[in-house]
Amino acid sequence: MNAAMASSKRNDHETIRGSDDEVFWQAVLSRDSRFDGRIFFGVRSTGIYCRPSCPARRPRREQVVFFQIPEAAEHAGFRSCRRCRPRIAATADPQIEMVRRACRYIEEHIDTLPTLDALSAHTGVSPYHLQRVFKRVAGITPRQYAEACRLSKFKARVKKGESVTGAMYDAGYGSSSRLYERAPSQLGMTPADYRRGGKGARISYTTVGCSLGRLLVAATEKGVCAVRLGDSDAALEADLLSEYPAADVQRNDEALSNSVDQLLNHLKGARPHLDLPLDVQATAFQWSVWEKLREIPYGSTRSYSEIARAIGRPTATRAVARAIATNPVAVVIPCHRVIREDKSLGGYRWGIERKQALLERERAAGGKR
Repeated sequence: MNAAMASSKRNDHETIRGSDDEVFWQAVLSRDSRFDGRIFFGVRSTGIYCRPSCPARRPRREQVVFFQIPEAAEHAGFRSCRRCRPRIAATADPQIEMVRRACRYIEEHIDTLPTLDALSAHTGVSPYHLQRVFKRVAGITPRQYAEACRLSKFKARVKKGESVTGAMYDAGYGSSSRLYERAPSQLGMTPADYRRGGKGARISYTTVGCSLGRLLVAATEKGVCAVRLGDSDAALEADLLSEYPAADVQRNDEALSNSVDQLLNHLKGARPHLDLPLDVQATAFQWSVWEKLREIPYGSTRSYSEIARAIGRPTATRAVARAIATNPVAVVIPCHRVIREDKSLGGYRWGIERKQALLERERAAGGKR
């Protein structure tokens, strides 16, 4: 770790881009302020992101994901920590600071969606260079970041009680079609439904024991919307309710018996291929990643970089990792089959021991690595 910290500014930037998450994790464990502004870590269990020196209690490793800039963490759904205030962390890396300047400019001109040429003039670099560096640092393009900011502004206004139409125009949407065409993948429901807090959605769920602990399965009338693994029914149920606070969530063991049987047989190695209808919301990028995960053969694994190349985004390894971490239906979308380039397991939302057990069981059942 000392060698890594003693590297040149150029090598520091390459470390951020690379796969040295263990270096970053050690910086988090030791609360190393020298990494402040260079990396930020999000905690999946709390939905908060911090700077490495944050005095808060350290999370478990499998709950942590790293980002280069606060804006990328917020785009992934994390909230800024009120204790360490990571948004104001300074950085000595000129490229990262350039991307942050572009992000601030986008946020200040969200009503008009700044063009790439306008961002280029503001940052003083060519449009091509800005686009390339922005995508590498933030994991998305300037246009995608602007669209996310605009949608966030719309959501904040309807939460405060503003009408859908008023919030739509205040957020810079020129027509309802531009908003509604993005609603299914980014909002998770239609704008009118979101205005009502998601009321009206009916979700059935059940919990059962399995070889990996406790298993929760939840579904709407359209299909399975959640599959979670844990140690207690209470924690799994609380997690489900926190995700769907305005929905009508009811336990219904009988309605989900077929889905549960398929999952339990799959976990036993008796049913290699699952065929369950899904009702999960995702961005186009998340779907592209999840679809590639479902193509990984039973008993096989792929690296994060292999998935990135498979979707035609070879430099988006970190964005791929974030998409995998947000998978809401464990096992059905087999995110456990993605490992690191060095063949180590990497992280897993439901616990690294469960990931290892799943892979070992699939190989023992006849799969090929």
